[in-house]
Amino acid sequence: MIVVGLTGNYGMGKSTVSGMFRELGAVTMDTDAIVGELLKEPEVIGEIKNAMGENVISDNAVNRQLLADIIFESPSLRISLEDILHPRVFKKIDEKLSEVSQLDSEAVVIIEVPLLFERSYQNRFDRIITVFTSEETALQHLLKKGITEVNALIRLKSQFPIEMKISRADYRIDNSGRLDSTREQVANIYGELAALARGGVRGVSGNIHGNN
Repeated sequence: MIVVGLTGNYGMGKSTVSGMFRELGAVTMDTDAIVGELLKEPEVIGEIKNAMGENVISDNAVNRQLLADIIFESPSLRISLEDILHPRVFKKIDEKLSEVSQLDSEAVVIIEVPLLFERSYQNRFDRIITVFTSEETALQHLLKKGITEVNALIRLKSQFPIEMKISRADYRIDNSGRLDSTREQVANIYGELAALARGGVRGVSGNIHGNN
């Protein structure tokens, strides 16, 4: 089994690329989806209330839009939220990886991790893929999702420059052009990853158990 971190900046197409890997046979995991599950847990809701204030909780549920607005305006609060969520996210990933390894020892596992480099999670993975577009293209994608231009720019600026993520990745996927071009890049990378998984990759067993 090979465990791959898939990253990139907001609006650059990580989910699209993840779906392409899934179509080819990879096991995919979305940390944002896991966070969505965690935000429904009473213990997590209580910790967020203590850290962020009562305003972010309504009818015993987290107001995700308000929470997003707060953390993107306050780096310290964003880190506090990440410290609440990320250890739990990786615990759930560990559980899922254990299940996958029992079913298929040669699986290619692709895990979407938006803040992989920002939180120094790179050593958890056997390989890293960075998906990239121009910032203008990313901005347009975010606007189509209903995010205001001001908030979209704040989100983009809250992450490391995409050039740094490109330089530190094992594989890069240029998602600026036609989907056929992206799909071809994904297929080529998947072929290499599948071969690595079949042949065994040094350090492949348990890298996800790194520091929280």
